[in-house]
Amino acid sequence: MPDLRAITRVLDELLWSLRRAGFVISTAQAIDCARAAAAVGLGSRDTLCDALAAVIVTRADSRLRFDRAFDAFFLSAHGPRGPRGDIWQRLGAAGFTEDELAELRTLLTALAASSRERGGHEHPLAALVEGGAELDRLLQLTSVRRSLDALHNPLQAGFFAYRVEEKLGLPRARSALGALRTRLRDAFGARGDLLADALKAELDRASDEVRSHVRDVVAQRTEETSRASTLSTTPFVRLSQIEIDEVRRAVRRFAERLRGGERLKRRRARQGRIDPHLTLRRALRTGGVPFEPVRRVRRRDKPRLVLLCDVSDSVRAAACFMLEFVAATHDLFDRTRSFVFVSDLAETTQLFERESIDVALARAYGGQVVAITSNSNYGRALRLFESRHLNGVDRRTTVVILGDGRTNFHDDAAEVLGRIRSRARALVWLSPESRGNWAIGDSAMARYEPQCTQVLEVRSARELEDAARLLVHLR
Repeated sequence: MPDLRAITRVLDELLWSLRRAGFVISTAQAIDCARAAAAVGLGSRDTLCDALAAVIVTRADSRLRFDRAFDAFFLSAHGPRGPRGDIWQRLGAAGFTEDELAELRTLLTALAASSRERGGHEHPLAALVEGGAELDRLLQLTSVRRSLDALHNPLQAGFFAYRVEEKLGLPRARSALGALRTRLRDAFGARGDLLADALKAELDRASDEVRSHVRDVVAQRTEETSRASTLSTTPFVRLSQIEIDEVRRAVRRFAERLRGGERLKRRRARQGRIDPHLTLRRALRTGGVPFEPVRRVRRRDKPRLVLLCDVSDSVRAAACFMLEFVAATHDLFDRTRSFVFVSDLAETTQLFERESIDVALARAYGGQVVAITSNSNYGRALRLFESRHLNGVDRRTTVVILGDGRTNFHDDAAEVLGRIRSRARALVWLSPESRGNWAIGDSAMARYEPQCTQVLEVRSARELEDAARLLVHLR
């Protein structure tokens, strides 16, 4: 019958090593992992890997990292990690007797008790020589993880590894081992030195694992930064479905940052800035001493936003991200209205307020708002907007049009843009096509551009972020 305690220990070590690799594993997930391991058995490593991945991995692009961490854990004979048993099993396997190990337990217990009596935490020596899951647990402490927040350059790995070792108490453990060596030598003679050398080897192994952990952290961050940079500059038309989902999550995170920054600005605006001139004038009443600062409150009106999105296939991705951004940042604007068009024009303001973003986008792109099988007709859509909704545009309104300006050789109605711009604060056109294509074929962008306040190329997530930032701060 297999030793259940040994199996539980190996699984615990595995889960802590996966946490160290960057996976968030809750207690409930750890219990589910144990149940999954019991269900599939331990006979096949690949089957066990798939079972645990089903519980732990939440994103498809994390599976490769999970497989690497899982395989590295079981390469105990050829790599730095693996289920090595506890410290007492390792020392016993090295040939140390029960009497020697009992004396070592007594000395470590006394060292821990002395550390607690002096008002400190548990002495780090015992935890560091234990290694395995205990070391992985220490590496996941908030103070240790926070000490690595500024680590982004591989050249900094050595310095940050030293900082982590200090946080874990490795220098303190080495110092305590020096005193422990003397007591072991007094108790066992030359055998005591051998036992101290074995403990030193365990501390050296812990130091190597700390440095390996720091290298893994910086490698993972470098990979994520490179991926994020690549993803932010990849044209929308070349994004895979997984990358599209990643960009959507990035759009939501960016929207949250903008909302937080705007709330801070409003709070500071309510307090106002100190007016030196008025403060000194008031100070004349108190002999020139400015006891009471005078603040000047700056009024910051929220902008109004009107968004017209072409939802034809040629600009689907860019329009999808823009509509999602506007829905996520609704409270940044005093009034937001959104419209979609292909040949016809329809308002989607209530749809995005009433439904979740996923449902609203599905309906907008599923032909339930406007017919998406027609060819784009910008002239017709602009004239419909002018006749039905131009009265809702005023000097506080920023009108945003997202589209490639491809008219399919219909009337482009460029003069309508001029009339819209004359009523609005700003008219911004976002084009998912590069400027070099604006004079080719049925593109009307060369005629639309002079009628707009600003025309921006929005072909990637980074360019969309720049455009969104401009819209929020356009006053």
